Amino acid sequence: MADLFLAPDGRPRCRWCGGAPEFLPYHDQEWGFPVADDRRLFEKLCLEGFQSGLSWRTILNKRENFRAAFDGFDIKVIADYSEADVERLLADAGIIRHRGKIEAVINNARRAVELTAQEGSLAAYLWRFEPTPGETAPPQSASVSPTSIALSKDLKKRGWKFVGPTTVYAFMQAMGLINDHADGCAIRAEAAAARARFTPPV
Repeated sequence: MADLFLAPDGRPRCRWCGGAPEFLPYHDQEWGFPVADDRRLFEKLCLEGFQSGLSWRTILNKRENFRAAFDGFDIKVIADYSEADVERLLADAGIIRHRGKIEAVINNARRAVELTAQEGSLAAYLWRFEPTPGETAPPQSASVSPTSIALSKDLKKRGWKFVGPTTVYAFMQAMGLINDHADGCAIRAEAAAARARFTPPV
């Protein structure tokens, strides 16, 4: 039970989601469930990049502000951002005003447009890096993996920024490429069932 806590409904959950009230709905409804939507996948990669050096609580509490500031993380719209947009974002107190991270989002949107043209979709590309069951570590025992290292390396080769192996691993956990809910967590089976129903895009 070291990795678990009893939620208000009496069912066990991953211990980390007991750290703040807003974590529980995120844990129960999003974290670890498979995603095939390019916009959501791109948003999560961007937000994980913004989290670097910060807490996920900080990012989660600002997520709606990020969505408003970055046009709902519409890849093609962001790819056309100019220096005026960078200055606009640097003046937005509702987000993390870090020039390097803001410029990385714009750069990565442009790289995502290129990648989509080559691979069909961002989702099709990313799901090719889903590890096989034998490649995954026990739940919540790792912060990087061979597949997160491989994906990070390939993204960097394609010109992406703020996509280190730890950032990519957190992205894979959140987007359902890895089911990292703790053994005994009430949501682990739900995430597994969602993955069983899910057909990765090609």
